[in-house]
Amino acid sequence: MAFKFLQVVLLASFKYFLTVPYALLIGLDYELALLAILAGGIGGFLFFYYLSGYVTKGFRAFRPWLCRMAPPLVRVRWEAYRLRRAQHPRIHSRRNRLLVRLRRSYGLWGIVLATPVLLTIPVGAFLANRYYKGQKRVVIYMILSIIGWGVAFSGILQILPGVIK
Repeated sequence: MAFKFLQVVLLASFKYFLTVPYALLIGLDYELALLAILAGGIGGFLFFYYLSGYVTKGFRAFRPWLCRMAPPLVRVRWEAYRLRRAQHPRIHSRRNRLLVRLRRSYGLWGIVLATPVLLTIPVGAFLANRYYKGQKRVVIYMILSIIGWGVAFSGILQILPGVIK
């Protein structure tokens, strides 16, 4: 039972949307499944939110050193790539366009509400840390969103029990 609980916690920290049916399919009780889903979602968000801050700072500090230590051939190829990229417009993927539209149109609330459903927990945590780190209640809003979506998903599956069996 502890192994199943741990599986659900780890899955919820990455793919929140898929976790509710999975937890009920592997045989966890409703209350235990809800607890695992919420613990995994909140724990995963907090882990990735604070990790993304350190990774961003580390990359910014490491980049000049990496550029100096790169062999001359790599530097020449990088400059050629940069010149080609500057001449041709970027082609954005559907997912990148969705993220930009989400941020521009809906701002923080769009990221908060879309993170457990459309975006994964790590992507939502990175976007929240990147664009809204200075705001006081970002973490609280994300945790409330994770709790709300977890209760909504499990409530729907509890009301419609024949959906997953």
